[in-house]
Amino acid sequence: MRTEFFNRLSELEKRHEELLSLPNEEITPGNGIFKRYKHPVLTAKHIPLFWRYDLNPQNNPHLMERFAINAVLNAGAIKWNDRYIVMARVEAADRKSFFAIAESPNGTDNFRFWDYPVNIPETDLPDTNIYDIRLVQHQDGWIYGLFCTERRDGSAPESDQSAAIAQCGIVRTKDLVSWERLKDLKTPSPQQRNVVLHPEWVNGQYAFYTRPQDSFIEAGKGGGIGFGLSESMEEARIDHEIVIDKKIYHTVYELKNGAGPAPIKTKQGWLHLAHGVRNTAAGLRYVLYMFMTDLNDLTKVIYKPAGYFLAPEGEERTGDVSNVVFSNGWIADEDGTVFIYYASSDTRVHVAVSSIDKLLDYVMNTVPDGFTSAETVRTLTELIDKNQSQSLVNALNPLGNKTGKA
Repeated sequence: MRTEFFNRLSELEKRHEELLSLPNEEITPGNGIFKRYKHPVLTAKHIPLFWRYDLNPQNNPHLMERFAINAVLNAGAIKWNDRYIVMARVEAADRKSFFAIAESPNGTDNFRFWDYPVNIPETDLPDTNIYDIRLVQHQDGWIYGLFCTERRDGSAPESDQSAAIAQCGIVRTKDLVSWERLKDLKTPSPQQRNVVLHPEWVNGQYAFYTRPQDSFIEAGKGGGIGFGLSESMEEARIDHEIVIDKKIYHTVYELKNGAGPAPIKTKQGWLHLAHGVRNTAAGLRYVLYMFMTDLNDLTKVIYKPAGYFLAPEGEERTGDVSNVVFSNGWIADEDGTVFIYYASSDTRVHVAVSSIDKLLDYVMNTVPDGFTSAETVRTLTELIDKNQSQSLVNALNPLGNKTGKA
């Protein structure tokens, strides 16, 4: 029995190391906006063996999994000490989520979890479940983590054990190891999810992107990405929310939409990544979309391409909650490279790689939504006409230059 234990352990260790050290491969030719990669960067199988197994042969002679992990998903992200850090939502088999940090030397593969999960202190009202953290290095010197804290709705009847209340929990740190819990954010909305902290002061105050909700599931009349200010983080309170990016009929964000990671500052404006939700006969479909807000007026959307930026493809469409992509973390390197970490179908974490220049080109030069089929056809016809004209120029070009330029 002891020999069987160690033979099995050796096989587990071998396969785990092969997975962790697997080089990632770019999927070509791509769409020119971002590069997708063949392998997820994190899955349940990336979790350390010493989290999942009791490695004492006397206690666990058959080397059974004692602590099962269901999924690794929705990860916040930050560059820290020249390492690419993701703070993933790890969901155990018991449905409880917690946070765990994994790091990579290059941002696209070789992610390895730190030895211990993140210890998030509780408030006087304990969290039942915590998830989907956004990491923000703020101008005040702290790294903040804003996450969804979920508790059962005490007003629901005993027969309903799914009714919940969601609010925004807040922690902060200077080293990503020790976390200080602050009070939950207070807003005029009954429930809050997908709250993001803006990385800079706004008129000496902290600025938040919110997602006001009437209930745990339905956005209701408050649907859209909101914005509000608070004088304090220790007593974070927004007295007035305004919706800066509302949900709209027959779009990819008709049912719900919410902010992703904190926006990236550029010379042209603030780049935002968000998720949009629509209803289908097969259930909810989550995609990612982008927009840009004014550098000085954060409530003013100045560019917003039509449709989605990234949607689930192939195997990404299958998982615990199928046909879903979600992002709450990206990293902009000093050279302009942008690593976008997104989860597929509430099951695994992927990376897409782009650049500030490409994202600006996409956001500023992609036609906005016209909101009708006729407008979509007009947009497509204009593109076809341009390309047909260019084809004529190419045909008449004596140098045979395909671009029509000498």
